[in-house]
Amino acid sequence: MSLILASASTTRAGLLRAAGVPFEIRPAHVDEDAIKDSMLADGADARAVADALAEAKALRISLSCPGELVLGADQVLDFESELVSKSPDLEAAAILLRRLRGKAHKIVTAAVLARDGVPIWRHLTVATMTMRDFSDAFLVGYLADEGDGVLSSVGCFQIERRGLQLFSRIDGDYYSILGLPMIPLLTALRAQGIIAT
Repeated sequence: MSLILASASTTRAGLLRAAGVPFEIRPAHVDEDAIKDSMLADGADARAVADALAEAKALRISLSCPGELVLGADQVLDFESELVSKSPDLEAAAILLRRLRGKAHKIVTAAVLARDGVPIWRHLTVATMTMRDFSDAFLVGYLADEGDGVLSSVGCFQIERRGLQLFSRIDGDYYSILGLPMIPLLTALRAQGIIAT
């Protein structure tokens, strides 16, 4: 038995691969913006939104793959009680990073395992990320060096790369910040017989 990752994230796939987890990739195409907008209109917080997005992805694939274990995951960035969306271009990325500069924000990561259209495990983590008061010159150089790659992350950074230099303090689980709460997830996968106990 193996796992289905309901995501096109190369980072999430890389984390599973590095940990020796057998899996296949079947991206779930859900309307994330519609889910977010609906939930925010109903007063949902960042934790609830991240969990709902992860669950929607897991269930979408699980319903079409009877008996298979499916992993859905998502992250949201909560800055001053506002959910920040991915930046469409480098100009928007620069604007966002200037807003985040010198302040703390939260990265909320949710993961859900589902089988036969039913969630059977879920985990949610919150990391507090404090950006240093970096110079405009650093920001220009950072965006020039990293290029469009920053647009794949909601906060326009990858802490496993040069994005780590944006921060003065990080409180939270490294793997969750990258995209998956690996230690709790591996425990759940052992319980489901996906990896050896």
